[in-house]
Amino acid sequence: MDVDYISTRDIDAIPAKFTDILLGGLAPDGGLYLPVEYPQLDAKTLESWRELVSGDDEAGYGKLAAEVLKLFVDDIPAEDLDAIAARAYTHPKFSSKEIVPVTDLGDSLLIGHLSEGPTAAFKDMAMQLLGELFEYELGRREATLNILGATSGDTGSSAEYAMRGRHGIRVFMLTPAGRMTAFQQAQMFGLDDPNIFNIALDGVFDDCQDVVKAVSSDAQFKADHRIGAVNSINWARLMAQIVYYINCWLKVTDSADQKVSFSVPTGNFGDICAGHIARQMGLPIDRLIVATNENNVLDEFFRTGNYRPRPAAETMATSSPSMDISRASNFERFAFDLLDRDAEKIADLFGTKVKEGGFVLEEDVMDKAREVFGFVSSTSAHADRLATIKDVHEKYDYVVDPHTADGVKAAQEAQAEHTIETPIIVLETALPVKFAETIEEAIGQAPETPERFAHIMDADRFVTDLPNDVGAVKDFITSSIKTTEV
Repeated sequence: MDVDYISTRDIDAIPAKFTDILLGGLAPDGGLYLPVEYPQLDAKTLESWRELVSGDDEAGYGKLAAEVLKLFVDDIPAEDLDAIAARAYTHPKFSSKEIVPVTDLGDSLLIGHLSEGPTAAFKDMAMQLLGELFEYELGRREATLNILGATSGDTGSSAEYAMRGRHGIRVFMLTPAGRMTAFQQAQMFGLDDPNIFNIALDGVFDDCQDVVKAVSSDAQFKADHRIGAVNSINWARLMAQIVYYINCWLKVTDSADQKVSFSVPTGNFGDICAGHIARQMGLPIDRLIVATNENNVLDEFFRTGNYRPRPAAETMATSSPSMDISRASNFERFAFDLLDRDAEKIADLFGTKVKEGGFVLEEDVMDKAREVFGFVSSTSAHADRLATIKDVHEKYDYVVDPHTADGVKAAQEAQAEHTIETPIIVLETALPVKFAETIEEAIGQAPETPERFAHIMDADRFVTDLPNDVGAVKDFITSSIKTTEV
């Protein structure tokens, strides 16, 4: 079967191939790429994959990833996809041989460990694969790529650790000045690699994301400077994330008729959008819980149908900072499916209405989101995170980071309200060491520091401060490209 991709705003539905959208990121019309149709998973296929991740084979997760990739990619040979996935998911690069183990806490509550990678954040799951894909395709084309991204905390370090030292690649990563934890800043700004450029922007994450979109929307600049994306606007990120939903389901079920639910801390809607796609593919997922913090634009939408992105001034700095986002880029992909893939309507809603303050969807559409697509939502405040971290530590002898605490709180809330009867897998966001101050506030002691991060705070810092200005960022990119070889 041919695998083609279209933009969420492409009324003419001109198809593209995977390797073209891999290097391009955002579509020329400002939309996001999705497959023309989602491949389907039947019970026989799922059962054939179960043995890949159930045994002691350290290569099992990579083999599963390769099988999923083959469903979405038809312009890279299958044997090359096998090798790419095998290189991306290895031990000890990931500290667990399983890559993504699952822990049963009890009370039908489980943790899907997505933080075993080199930067202790779930973003490593997609970024390590993206690094391999980029280097492979650039090598085939004898080309270079300048990656422009924005991070609220974890995407940046995951991207930089995945891309550092790779031939033909530079990374320009925008961060909101002063908005990340000391550990997150140390991970990024401590890298002294000639192809890595850290930029601290005078603004919040949404400002950083807006600059990335503005630069990417300048077709001439993008072409002249070979600009690509690693943020979750890049389809390959979501494709990689679909794998761990399948992995977790395989690990906790015995047969294809068993369903599980997932609770997903999210701000940019990428992580949970991958779950939505996995569900649309036929993975037996009962419910998808959107867990937000005080920046609860997504929770407001799923409760009321009102999508009201907030300006930077109204985006709060919280103790789960990677979710301090008020304009969720990947939400457009979900809305495209929700509105029966009406590209003209999506172009109006996200190209016009969002810029005017947002939009409201009808109640029958919201019923579809909840009942057909299985979404529920929740929001948490700082006090909730502290209470949840403390409760999980005392009840289960386990420490979760603040974002994962948002997910646990949402899951427990759904259980208490009897909204969900199936086991709930909470997708872990990061290791607690990245948020030591909040952990200490919650349980009275600092979290354990894994040996591989013992000296991370000691390194020098390499970062450039820039104003919240698209022109200034463009000038920095241009001058940096001229003065560095990759």
